[in-house]
Amino acid sequence: MPIRWGDMDAMGHVNNTIYFRYLEQARIEWFSQMNCDPDPQGEGPVIINAHCTFLRQLKYPGDIEVLTFVGELGRSSFETIQEIRRADDPETLIAEGGAKVVWVNFPLEKSMPLPDAVRQRLTDAN
Repeated sequence: MPIRWGDMDAMGHVNNTIYFRYLEQARIEWFSQMNCDPDPQGEGPVIINAHCTFLRQLKYPGDIEVLTFVGELGRSSFETIQEIRRADDPETLIAEGGAKVVWVNFPLEKSMPLPDAVRQRLTDAN
């Protein structure tokens, strides 16, 4: 995805809050690829914790890639692990982060066990 001019702050580098946007966008696209899109009338993934460690500065212009991996699986949750790298320097890790995802029933507002099909897709993604 592109680094946008508006992603930078007064210090001339990408603002730390934007890294979370990059991680979010990649995670949402990954959910779609995994066929785990949230269904507001049914069930789906909810983020309960997100984190990011900033290792290098990003500056405009450029493109980044965000890699997303499955971490530990629980009864109703799983961890995502993500890496941000510049597309023109894929060997250099810019930031690393992730999120804990809980599978919920949206109408009931309660967590529920990961459906077998979702668990299998997550296991196969490892």
